Amino acid sequence: MTLSDALLELQGLTERLRRDCPWDREQTVRTIVPHTLEEAYEVADAAEQGDDAKLLDELGDLLFQVYFLSLLLAERGQGDLERAARGIHSKLVARHPHVFGDVEARTAGRVRENWERIKREEEGREGIFHDVPGNLPALIYARKIQRRAAAAGFEYPDTAGALADLEEELGELKEWLTRVGERSAETEPDRAVAGEVGDVLFAAVNVARHLNVDPELSLRTVSDRFVARVEQAERLAAGEGRRFDELPLAQQDEYFDRAKETLR
Repeated sequence: MTLSDALLELQGLTERLRRDCPWDREQTVRTIVPHTLEEAYEVADAAEQGDDAKLLDELGDLLFQVYFLSLLLAERGQGDLERAARGIHSKLVARHPHVFGDVEARTAGRVRENWERIKREEEGREGIFHDVPGNLPALIYARKIQRRAAAAGFEYPDTAGALADLEEELGELKEWLTRVGERSAETEPDRAVAGEVGDVLFAAVNVARHLNVDPELSLRTVSDRFVARVEQAERLAAGEGRRFDELPLAQQDEYFDRAKETLR
């Protein structure tokens, strides 16, 4: 089977499901998009884990989302998969003049600069942050607006500058904490402290961006690692007849350190 055969079969399957499946018949763009986001995250998770078999499977799930959403557009006479494919083909050609034209771009950084410039010209963008989706996850949103600012030249020249800014923001947070103290759990935070925490997170995203680290994926990876270590610490404690959640912090730390060693 050729690629074109496989894609046409998937198109036919999508159309049949839309026609014959009660669940698929009821779906709209708004009800499908949450599933699309979920599949995109599962693709990212498989890539982060380095699981090629899972990545291949998740790419199929995401591809079906593209087919289904394109079919919904076609039903409203607003486009179809062919128009989507031709549109992205034309867009990629136009935004890679160093490949399809005579523009010189020898580095990835220069490619990104050209990309942002061309986007501004194509979209007639008014202002640096025109059309940045406001519903992006916060870490991705922060990185995107930082990239837009960088494209306008408003950017630390190197990672050292971004790190210095992060250290400065941490210092300001500590200073505010000495003024207002810490609030008890489950109470509304001091507004100034909340703002300083936001500054720290924003600065940390900027450091990650300078290091070409995706902050969303990085935080998810670290969070998963923390879960694995705590669960392992809990198992180690249970193996010795102890409940992890009943231990004092010092002993929990000991089990946590042992868990890190066993999971290395």
